[in-house]
Amino acid sequence: MSSFKPYLSAIEAPNLAEVQALPGLTLLEFGTEWCGHCRAAQPLMAQALASPTPWQHLKIEDGPGRALGRHYRVKLWPTLVLLRDGQEVGRLVRPTSEQDIQTAMSKA
Repeated sequence: MSSFKPYLSAIEAPNLAEVQALPGLTLLEFGTEWCGHCRAAQPLMAQALASPTPWQHLKIEDGPGRALGRHYRVKLWPTLVLLRDGQEVGRLVRPTSEQDIQTAMSKA
């Protein structure tokens, strides 16, 4: 699944109840299109998710007043929240290498 898809807007993004009901492994990526750190992380995300993976990848646009980002206490972008059956099992803030992302995914 390509990481170059756009971030889901507040209208498109799932709400907390929908996220908590997701089965299996989910990687929530909080950020924005204009964030330099988020743009720099996109090739790393694409590499980490290039081979077949059980991870569902959701890119969520974050900002002030966005309930989902506030629930997960997102402070810096990008923040990756790793979920197993809707429950947080890992987190990575501002990844700087594909290996960081893969390591976090393997530990979840």
